[in-house]
Amino acid sequence: MDARLRFTFALLWLALLLLAGWWISAHLQLTGDLRKFMPAPETPEQKLLIDELGEGPGSRLLLVALSGADAPALAAQSKALHAALAADDQFALVANGDADLDAIPERLRPYRYLLSPTLDAQPLDAAYLAGQLDERVQDLGSPAGALVEPLVGSDPTLETLKVAEALQPANAPQRVQGVWFDRAGKRALLVVQTRAAGFDPTGQQRAVDAINAAYAKARGNGAGAMVLSGPGAFSVEIGGRTEAEAQWIGTFDTIGLVVLLIVAYRSWKIPVLGVLPLASAGLAGLGAVALLFDGVHGITVAFGFTLIGVVQDYPIHLFSHQRPGVTPLQNARALWPTLATGVVSTCIAYFTFLFSGVDGLQQLAVFTVAGLLVAALSTRLLLPRLIDPTPRDFADSRLLARMWAWTRHLPRPRWSLLAFALAALAATALAPGAFWQNDLSKLTPVPADALARDADLRAELGAPDVRYVLTLQGRDDEAVLEASERLRPALDQLVRDGALAGYDMAARYLPSAAVQRARQQSLPDAATLRAALDAALADSPFRADVFGEFVDDVAKAKALPPLSPAQLAGTPLETAVGGLLLGGSGHATALVSLAGLEDPAEVARVARLNGAALLDMKAASESLVVAYRGRVLAALAVASLLLALTVWIAMRLSVLAQQRVAHATGAPRPPRAGVTGETARRTARVLLPMALTTLLILAVLRLCGVELTLFHLVALILAAGLGLDYALFFDHAGDDYADQLRTLHALIVCSLMTLLVFFLLALSSIPVLRAIGSTVALGVFGNFVLALLISRQPATPNDPDAAGVSDP
Repeated sequence: MDARLRFTFALLWLALLLLAGWWISAHLQLTGDLRKFMPAPETPEQKLLIDELGEGPGSRLLLVALSGADAPALAAQSKALHAALAADDQFALVANGDADLDAIPERLRPYRYLLSPTLDAQPLDAAYLAGQLDERVQDLGSPAGALVEPLVGSDPTLETLKVAEALQPANAPQRVQGVWFDRAGKRALLVVQTRAAGFDPTGQQRAVDAINAAYAKARGNGAGAMVLSGPGAFSVEIGGRTEAEAQWIGTFDTIGLVVLLIVAYRSWKIPVLGVLPLASAGLAGLGAVALLFDGVHGITVAFGFTLIGVVQDYPIHLFSHQRPGVTPLQNARALWPTLATGVVSTCIAYFTFLFSGVDGLQQLAVFTVAGLLVAALSTRLLLPRLIDPTPRDFADSRLLARMWAWTRHLPRPRWSLLAFALAALAATALAPGAFWQNDLSKLTPVPADALARDADLRAELGAPDVRYVLTLQGRDDEAVLEASERLRPALDQLVRDGALAGYDMAARYLPSAAVQRARQQSLPDAATLRAALDAALADSPFRADVFGEFVDDVAKAKALPPLSPAQLAGTPLETAVGGLLLGGSGHATALVSLAGLEDPAEVARVARLNGAALLDMKAASESLVVAYRGRVLAALAVASLLLALTVWIAMRLSVLAQQRVAHATGAPRPPRAGVTGETARRTARVLLPMALTTLLILAVLRLCGVELTLFHLVALILAAGLGLDYALFFDHAGDDYADQLRTLHALIVCSLMTLLVFFLLALSSIPVLRAIGSTVALGVFGNFVLALLISRQPATPNDPDAAGVSDP
């Protein structure tokens, strides 16, 4: 193929990639629900954890503090911000202490007498009405007159206002200028609940952007500053930091890799051609996941591109082994058995994830397997058609010859490998500290000062504890609401005793049907109410005809069916109740969020005595992590066996092929111990570097005090895949001196490229990226050195003094 045809072929390949990219962008649906990367919950606590983390009230709360101005200015900013956010559909609840009568829709107004506890201990009689009317006279002459006046005729006891105030979070802070302020009176406080789930980083980003824009407008040119905290704010901050670090790491990676390839091959074409298989792999992975799954998780994309980074080695082998007298297609054909063995073995490791039962891992497996296969096939079938058929031969390099001569004098380890393995095992097992890290909070890259600010705001606002929650189980919503009401006296006593600062429950907003019926029974009939009202009006300045709507509403309330959770749809009450009442088919769970928990043991004891349970989210999350890790380890154990079997088969076929070639040339060179013995030796030479490097990584991490996470496991798989690749190609070179030099060149370039990428990741401030980067960087170094010592076969140059005629 001449230069013009090669150029045309490259353009055609690039056009197909662009077309595939266009199709994928049109069909790809990215999701940020981290629950896809968690195993299916097996216990009630784990199931509740998954639901609560994603949809619970605590996960969707954003805490806002306004400061930097005097109290009147901050109060004005708070009210303006409240008005702007309350009108935004992204927010289910916005609270700043300013009771909003519009929170109770007109159709639910008659229910106020069933929702308010006022009349539980006080009958609606003449004496009570007279007292309330006197208070309304005073209210109308006060600054609150504008708020009270529209309610007097229909609701002289202000039950509507009491229900609206009940929608404010429990344990609300003090009010100054009609809005919440902290205890020092220096910061105006708001609580915002997003409609976006806690596991929806995109939705949380939009919410945070909307709050920032609304605050900028509310502040105008005045003084002030806003602090935003909560899980959603943290996820946005983490996302921004991750994106910023990814940009600088990606920039340095790109520059470094291009420079390395140009120096190694002295051609600008090589970096361009090397991108084509990698781009094909990435698009193939994305396309496969888009076809097989409803939505592709962002972590799948990020991890997938990191994991298929191994495919950058495939074209490097092709470039480094090219030489005069051999066409690129012949070169690719000769390399294919070794390349295919590495590809199949690596695919097996990820293929086992399909049986993990975790949707995220299944996506990752499909992405990686599809990417590896496409990269390998494009390197075998397409890339050779673009390579210059008459390049220089890297076996002629003086520098490589000197390096080879130096490695030739290195000792060939035998029994020392056993000592090395035993020492690594001892270091791994005996290193102080826990082996596994089960606490997900330790992986957070949120700065300590931000966590401290969050704790301070939660204490000021009485926001629910994100670790502990009480649960009550029942057959339906009514059963758990009744159980919640029975629990309230015990919780009130805990608050008085100081074990608990406060609590919130669905029954606070929506009483059980039994309580609502009892309140209906206590309401007077129309005639009795009119008589009581006439008596109360005897000494009042109000006219009797003003209260007709009040009498009608009480009559309606007395005849209404009890209010149910389904009737709250589309109202602020739905938000308040929905996060604390989890209904299902034949089962329901009521949550009681806790604030200021000082004595978990006492709260747990009291809860058990009253049919409730204290759920420790941290303990539940750790049990989920353990279950997750168990599935991954089981998948890896199966993958290890299949990988060893694949290498055994490949080595046996290679030995048999060598026998046939030797026999055909008339100079048979049978293995010293037969086919099986030679297969076993070569298999051990290939697998030992990978196994020993894995032990080395574990020993170094443990001696450095690192507790292993699931991300270390994923990185170990990638490091093992790289080690297998290095060992296979050293074995492929056999005892051919020239081919060993070409292999050495290829593996030096491959290892330096990979080391650059993951060394930069190891410098990241994001714990996940740092774990992957440090693990793989250690793996690249260990695998290269051990493969060089173990997998490389002895070879003798024909003319050592004239082994090279040029530098690489």
